[in-house]
Amino acid sequence: VTSHPTSSNSTRAVTRPKENKELDCPSNRQHLREVVFSIGEFSRITGLTIKTLRFYHERGVLVPARVEVGSGYRYYDQRNLETARAISALREFEFSLDEIVDILNDHSDESDILIFLERRKKILKGRIARDRDLVLSIDRIIQLETETRQMTQQKTIEVEVKALPPILVAGVRMTGRYEECGKVFGKLSRSLGRQICGPPLCLMYDDEYREEDANFEPCMPVRKRVQIEDIDVRELPEQQCLSIIHLGPYKELGRTYEKLIRYAKEQGYTLTLPSREVYLKGPGMIFKGNPKKYLTEIQIPFENASDVT
Repeated sequence: VTSHPTSSNSTRAVTRPKENKELDCPSNRQHLREVVFSIGEFSRITGLTIKTLRFYHERGVLVPARVEVGSGYRYYDQRNLETARAISALREFEFSLDEIVDILNDHSDESDILIFLERRKKILKGRIARDRDLVLSIDRIIQLETETRQMTQQKTIEVEVKALPPILVAGVRMTGRYEECGKVFGKLSRSLGRQICGPPLCLMYDDEYREEDANFEPCMPVRKRVQIEDIDVRELPEQQCLSIIHLGPYKELGRTYEKLIRYAKEQGYTLTLPSREVYLKGPGMIFKGNPKKYLTEIQIPFENASDVT
């Protein structure tokens, strides 16, 4: 302390602050400059909810810089902020938490995680392909349901002469009971996927009804030729046929066959094989549906009597 005279009879003492050697230490100056955030502040900055931050802490994905003893309050620093932003970016790519932990522990740059990114890209491309297949399946259902609804609104269903264009089909020829074709249609659907471009059909190679050893071929129309084991892909030729729509359960198909065969006899036509049953509306992918509303188109090729002689 030093005294400065202000007058002959009085003095005023001026005290200088003491030097704090601890504050002048470089490490402590750095400590003072570090900013930490409470969990609420950190939540607002990162866009992660407090519940998510607690979950990430429990899983070891994002560990706070400091947890206060006693209160358990979490505090986050700048490094936590960088980690949180990296986690958010990786979550956008739909990496799992386990994958994120692996990436954060062993990598620090985009160039270090090429394998992870390539793997994610492959998964996403596969998902896009599946979504495309689903869209095509939905479009096919919508189209078929729209067409069949229009058909069911017709007051009368009559036999007509129809020109069938060439059609590329994938089929499995078999011998057995007619109801077994459902399993084959399932196999064809799974194998052909987005290549399917129309309602299922069955080629009938018998000119009579058979219970146990019917000769038939469940088929699916396809967009292009594909090679799949045990599935025959070929083009059915263009041909004239007699066509009629059957409305109702499959067990009543005989009545509609009768109507078509009567018409062929009246017109002097000779029916040939294979005939086709096209299942415009039947058990769906989602619901079995009402058999009374099933729609089946019967198509049987024919020859004029003059052509036969």
